[in-house]
Parts: sequence; C-alpha cells; structure tokens
Amino acid sequence: MLSKALSLVGAGAARRPWRVIAAWLLAAALAVDAALAFGGRTADSMSVPGLDSQQAAELIERAGTGQDGMTAQVVVTPVGPQSTFFDDGAARAALARLQAEVGRLPHVLATSDPAGALGSGRDAAARDGLVSTDGRVAVIRLQYPDQARLSAADLDALVDLGDRLRAELPLRIEMGGELFYVFSDPDGGVGELIGLLAAAAVLFLAFGSLVAAALPIGMALLALTVGGAVVTVLAGMTQIPTFAPVLGAMVGLGVGIDYALFVLARHREYLARGLHPRASAGRAVATAGRPVVVAGGTVVVSILGMAVANVPFLTVGAVAVSIVVLVMVVASVTLLPAFLALAGPRLARVGRFGPAARGPRRIIRRGRLARRRITEADMIPASGWRRWLAHVNRHPVPYAAGAAGLLLAATLPVIGLRVGLPDDGSLPRARTERRAYDLVAEGFGPGVNGPLVIAADPAGDTGMLDRLVAAVSADPGIASTAPPRVDRATGVATLVVFPTTGPQEETTAETVARLRADVLPPVVGRGPARAHVGGAAASLSDVGRRTSERLPVFVGAVLALSFLLLLLVFRSVLVPLKAVLLNLLSIGAAYGILVAVFQWGWGGALIGLETTVPIVSFIPMFLFAILFGLSMDYEVFLLSRVREDYLRTGDNGAAIVRGVSGTARVITSAALIMVAVFLSFAVAEDPSTKMFGLGLATAVLVDATVVRMVLVPATMTLLGRANWWLPGWLERVLPRAPAGVEGGAGTGAFDDTEAGTKAGTEAVGVAGAPGFRLRSAGVPSNGRSADHA
Repeated sequence: MLSKALSLVGAGAARRPWRVIAAWLLAAALAVDAALAFGGRTADSMSVPGLDSQQAAELIERAGTGQDGMTAQVVVTPVGPQSTFFDDGAARAALARLQAEVGRLPHVLATSDPAGALGSGRDAAARDGLVSTDGRVAVIRLQYPDQARLSAADLDALVDLGDRLRAELPLRIEMGGELFYVFSDPDGGVGELIGLLAAAAVLFLAFGSLVAAALPIGMALLALTVGGAVVTVLAGMTQIPTFAPVLGAMVGLGVGIDYALFVLARHREYLARGLHPRASAGRAVATAGRPVVVAGGTVVVSILGMAVANVPFLTVGAVAVSIVVLVMVVASVTLLPAFLALAGPRLARVGRFGPAARGPRRIIRRGRLARRRITEADMIPASGWRRWLAHVNRHPVPYAAGAAGLLLAATLPVIGLRVGLPDDGSLPRARTERRAYDLVAEGFGPGVNGPLVIAADPAGDTGMLDRLVAAVSADPGIASTAPPRVDRATGVATLVVFPTTGPQEETTAETVARLRADVLPPVVGRGPARAHVGGAAASLSDVGRRTSERLPVFVGAVLALSFLLLLLVFRSVLVPLKAVLLNLLSIGAAYGILVAVFQWGWGGALIGLETTVPIVSFIPMFLFAILFGLSMDYEVFLLSRVREDYLRTGDNGAAIVRGVSGTARVITSAALIMVAVFLSFAVAEDPSTKMFGLGLATAVLVDATVVRMVLVPATMTLLGRANWWLPGWLERVLPRAPAGVEGGAGTGAFDDTEAGTKAGTEAVGVAGAPGFRLRSAGVPSNGRSADHA
C-alpha cells in the first residue's frame, strides 16, 4: 500500500516537475508571508505543572507583589582615571541618570535605586544588595510584568538604551537577567551555512557531479524555508523555546540531505540500468522512498514521545522539530523527484565514491540510448570494503571485544553525568550577559546570580514569618536574605535569599533540596500554612530532576518499540536484541563524550567552550529520540541487504561481507553529511546548541563506523545462523510487517526492469534454517533453482 502510494506520488512529480516545483515555491512564499504577518519570536518558559517552584510562582502571582513577573538587571561600574568608586559624585550622578532612564522604559514596573541607597552610606547600600562592599559595582534591578504581557521589543528597547548611554556616561554598562534568557534570538545562522557547505563537499565527492550535489541541498533549503516559517507562525500562537528553531534546522538539514541521498542513489542505479530519467525518478521514490518515510515517521514518533516527561516547553519544542522533519520527508518524495526528472541523464555520470560507481550505465550518445550489459561484477561492492569486512569476518572475537571495549570506555564518563540548565555564566565573554554575570559574582558573590524566592502562606500563623527568616538564614548554603515582603490583602509573604554558590553548581541544587526537606517543614508545621521554594535556580533544578526521572521510562519505551519493529521486519529475536544493545552503546558513547567535554572541559576550547557547564537537562532525552530514528534507518538499510544475501545463498559469512560492504558507501556518505551538518552547530555561542551538535555528530559517527562496520559484522559472524532464529510459536503469532518496510534505500535487489519483469529474490527464509523456507522469482541459489528448496 505504501509502495503503491509512493509510486503514484513519485511518478506524478516526475511527469509534471515544473508544476511540483511551482507548488513548493508558492507554499514557501505563503509560509514566509504568514510568518511575517502572524509569526512570533521564540521565548523560553520554565513553567511545569506540579513542581514546587511552579507552586511558588503561582503563590507569588496570587499575592500580587510583582515578583512573579520577569526581571532584568543592569550592572555598572565606573570607568575613567578619577571615578573608581561610586562614592565619587560624578559616578553617582551618572548612576542616578541611568536608573531614571531605564525606569522610563515601556512595561518597567519598578527599579531598584542604588544611587539613592548610597545617600545613606555605602554600608547601607551594600546591605540592600545594590552596591558591592567595595563600592565598585552597582546593580539596577528592573521588574517587569509576567511574560504574557512582554515581547522581544522590550528586550530591544533595553539593549538600545544601553548602547546609547554607553557613549554618554562614564560607566561600563552590562545587562542580563530573565528578559535576555527568554527573548534573545537563538544563534545558528553561521552553523547552517557551514553545514551546507560541508554537506555539498561530501555530496560532490560521493557523486562527482555538481548537479548531483546541488539537488539535495536545494531540496533541503526549500523544505527548511517552509518548515521554519511554519514554526515561526506557531510561535505567534504559543511559546516556542529558543532551542527549537536551531535544533529543527540542525536535524532538518541532516535528515533532509540524508533522505535525498538515499533517493538519489537509487535513481542513479535505475539510470545506470537504462531507464528514462522520469521513469527512474518515479521508481526511485517508490523503492527508496519507503525507508525514507518509515525512518522519518520513526524520528517524528520518537521526538513526540518526549511528551511523557510532562514538561510543556519540551513538548512544544518537540512538535516544532517534528514539523521540520515531516516537511523534509514530504519534500523527499515530491520535490526531489521533480528535480531529478529535470536533471535528466546527467546524474548517471559516475562519481569516485558514488553508489553507482560500479554499476551499469545508460549512455546518451547523439540522442540514442546505449545500454551496457549488467553483469554480476557490477553488483560486487568496492573491493576495499570487501577486504575489510572479510578481515573482520575472519577475526570476529578480537574486533567485537575491542570495539565494545572502546565504546564502553567512552561511556564511562556518564557515571558523572550532572544535568542542569546553563545560565549566563556559560556564555562567551563577548556577550553582555556573561560580563554582567561576572561583575555581579565579583562584587556580590556567586549566589546573587541565582537568588531563591521563598513564597509562604502563613494561613493565620503570625509567628511563622519570623521562624521562616531565622531558619533559612541559619542554613549553611544561604549567604544572605533580603527583607521579606508581605501582601496585606492575601497575607502571602515572599523572601528572597542568596545562596553561597552559583546557580549552575550542584551545591545550589542540594541547598534547594535541603530547604524543602529539612528547613521548611518544621517551620510550616502540620497546619494549613505552606511554603515553596521558587526562583530561576530552583526552577532549573526542578526541570532537571523531572526530566531525569522520566528519562528511564522514555528510553525503555523507545527500546521496546525498536525491538518490536525490527522483530516484525526481520523475523528474528537476536537481530533486534543486538540492535538495541548496540544502539545503547553508541548513544552511551555520545553521552560520555558530552560529559568529558562540557563537564570536565576536555577539548572544550576546540568548540569555543570557555567554562565547564552541566549537561542541559533535556538534551539526553532529545538526543535519544532523534538518534533512535536515525539509527533505525541505517539498521533497516544494512540488515535488509545482509538478510537478502543470506536468504539467497544460505552462507552467513558471505552474506555479512556482501551486505555490509554493499551498503558501506551510502551509509558512510550519509553519515559524513550528518556529521558535517551537526558539527557545524557545535561552534555556536550557546552551550545548548553546542551540546546538540557535538552529541548528534558523535553518535552518528560512532554508529556509522564502529558499530555498523565493526560490531555488527563481528557479532553477526559470531552468532552465525542463530542471527535469524525465530521460535515457531512466535512465527505463527507475529503479524507480517507492512509491505515496503523491509526494503532499504539502495539495497542490492533491483526490483524490476522497464519491461516490468522481476529480477530480485522474494525470500522469507533459508533452506535448512529453522523456521524458514525459500521462495524465488527466478533467481538461482548456489547454481540451483530456488524452487528446488
């Protein structure tokens, strides 16, 4: 059913290429117009139902103290040879003017007044947390309303004011805070360009043709335009996290070019057999398009499965990324065949590393077709890959042990995995947010960058607030507390406290947990009174804990789905079990590399990482979801070829060598493209983008090299015919996989000719193998008719 539908779609697009291209251009224009008219900018929100920090935010909102809104801070220090401290009259006057200017900005509800506090003396200003004890650093805190009433225009207004006043006042002015975190534009434009150039270079090497290299790039760019515009429109209706467009572009470019490569490789095979370009394009979609749709659907389902974490901003981000992937899949089976049909026979030119490099070609000479005879030698993969796989086949134990040991060693750092969300302290020093963060830490201590807000409802207990202040102040993780604020109408009190450590440090998370478990319960007692710990640092800690708790459930569900799908496709127990274990090894190695680079700092300078940071709490889950879908694509592609040869010959060792080497070129080219695209994002400024890029690139590289070219052949050689063992009772109860799922892009079975005759093996088993039998459509096996079995 799927194959027939794709055949109709691909053939229709190839017959009317200009109509299809015009439809895509129109869709892109409409999507961009809609984005300009109705789109919005990305914004981050840490709201997660049920968390203690969320309950604190709701209590503060009920109190109406204004502390439930967003904040920003302007951090200043005097400059010039005479103005070293804010005790100087000129510096204090400049500080007062700055405070007055920011107070007049739209939507600013209130500001702190360090210049006014200095009128009572430096010590008084220092006690209020507005001026450092040495008088060199002052902080103007801006209170905004809640996020729903704000937009990126408020951030732009603040930044523009700072740029103007830097030239007018003798002050060094830096800015940061929640307003920047929520409304700053994500980076990634340079990464996309670098990734596209690298992908183009790989495609040119693979196919030896500028036209062949340009078509996947053009398809991916047009599809990314449509998908990105749709995400922008979605941002106008709901809050899209800032990482979603960057991750969508990263994954979209990777899978889009990857899927196009599979279809293009099959198209070149058909051209080499002598098919007309339009017929070849349609037929390539009918065959190679099947695994593309299955793989793309698997990626989408895996990513959307992150909804199990019950973290709203992750769910919305997953939807945004899935939209881009879906658009790429649609483009691969509609727009690409239109491009292929227009390119004509030029794509039949053989590249040095192309999938059709050894295959037969259809040669166009003066308008006539000259078809070279297809021989068995044309089907033999490159000798270099065959020699390598034959070598692994002869020494499976050392290669399996060595590769598994290497991946286990790379996985070991995962033991020290610490999740969190990097703050402004992890940004490059060229960013004003990072410089403001450093100034605050230098002048007031690291904990001032991540204050905790305790919201308490005494419920009539008049002595509770005093007990709360005393108990919290006595905690060893708290450096200082600000005077409590009480809303007279509701009785709700808010207490801002400053930890002794920075918001990224594990000690801060331990302080939050201790306050909740040991400090607050005795103060609140068993009555109706309640108290909750909120603030940005507490919210980040809570989100990290929530995703960590849900990660095992998510991973288990994904692995179970992977096992069942491969069980249905390959009718084997050990093949899917092996695939699940090897996927865990490759992803575990990627996690280990992330810990070594970002938490330990190993090689961090190579990607522009200036300081160590915890692993972003939601990245392990996102990586697992994306990599599961990508690895399933390679898995089905490779094992389909191996199983095909095994069912034809019954020789497990030869099937492994021929199957793996026959897919090596396409897998390697596809992996190189993805690695190039993903690594290009590892040089971005934002640590989260760096983690996504490095994590995805590492996992794909490991999966396509160590796993597919070493571990898979070595373990399959050791298992022998047991690879395809399936108990009889399970064979009887298992449903058959949908038609077309078992195929792989570019697999060796050329499934038809222009005359419509079959030339491939239709096999469901191997003669003599337990639980299998062999049927053939005229292809001999070991010199005998397959019907003999």
